[in-house]
Amino acid sequence: MIKGNQPTASAQPKAMPWEQVPVAHTVSQAGHGRRESRSVKTMAIAANLGGIAFPQARLALRMHRRCQESGKRQTRETVYAVTSLDTHQASPADLGGYVRGHWGIENSSHHVRDVVLAEDAPTAHTGSAPRAMAALRNLAIGRLRLLGAGNIARTTRAIRDAPEHALWIWDITNSPPLPGT
Repeated sequence: MIKGNQPTASAQPKAMPWEQVPVAHTVSQAGHGRRESRSVKTMAIAANLGGIAFPQARLALRMHRRCQESGKRQTRETVYAVTSLDTHQASPADLGGYVRGHWGIENSSHHVRDVVLAEDAPTAHTGSAPRAMAALRNLAIGRLRLLGAGNIARTTRAIRDAPEHALWIWDITNSPPLPGT
C-alpha cells in the first residue's frame, strides 16, 4: 500500500487512467455498528511505463472504501497499492483482502507505535539507532500483549506512573500485575 506521506510514489498510481477501468470486485459488510463497502480496480503496469518508482510492480490496485458508522457521517477513503503479483497469481478479491489485512496490521501495531510510543517523533537519528529503537518498541508491545494488556496506552501510562511495574513485565521481580492486564 502506498501512503500519502510518500508523495512521489503515491502520485504515480493515482495518475493512472482509473476512470477507464471497470470495478473488478465489490464487497459490503455490516457489523460492529457500521456498514462498510469496498470496491477494487486493478490495472496491469506495462513494462515500458518508465519512471515508476516500483520497478518490480506488475499490478496497480485502487481500493475505494466507504464506511457508515451508526449516528455518524459517511467516510470515504481511496488507497493505491502496487504488487509484483501478476493477474493470474491474485484475483481482485484476493488483492482487496490483502489491503484489508494490511489495515489490520496498521491498526494493531503501527498505530500503537506511532501514537502511543511516539515513533514519528524520534530522538535517535543516526546509524542503526532508529532501527534498534523500533525493534525495542516492537518487543515491548509484544511482551505487553503476551501479558494480556488490552490497552497498550493505559498500560504504558501505568508503567510511567509506577516504573517498578516494568520489572514485573520482564519477570525480574514479583511485583503485582499491571493495571489493565
